[in-house]
Amino acid sequence: MKYIFEVRIREGHTAEEYADAWVRASEIIQQAPGARGTELHRKIDDPNVLIAIASWESKADRDAMEGQHNPEVARIIRSAAPFCEITPIGEFEDPEWVVMPPGKRGN
Repeated sequence: MKYIFEVRIREGHTAEEYADAWVRASEIIQQAPGARGTELHRKIDDPNVLIAIASWESKADRDAMEGQHNPEVARIIRSAAPFCEITPIGEFEDPEWVVMPPGKRGN
């Protein structure tokens, strides 16, 4: 499953500031059972808007991680709060179907 959210960088700050916090928190979170990686994408026409994607084996794995309070992760997330606004987009199951060009494989 994928947990997806939008990140809007506040004026006077940079996406790189958020990315630094994202990587530090992700390195810890990704040690949880079922974690499959994270991605951070910059919007093409607005460098201050990012989409963040966290991949998990299952919603249960992600919920279990959320249920285990990690003070270091909480501190990192709090440190990023002044320079961004985060809006959850939602939780999505892995695709039921994938259509790839001939000769290509998915990641």
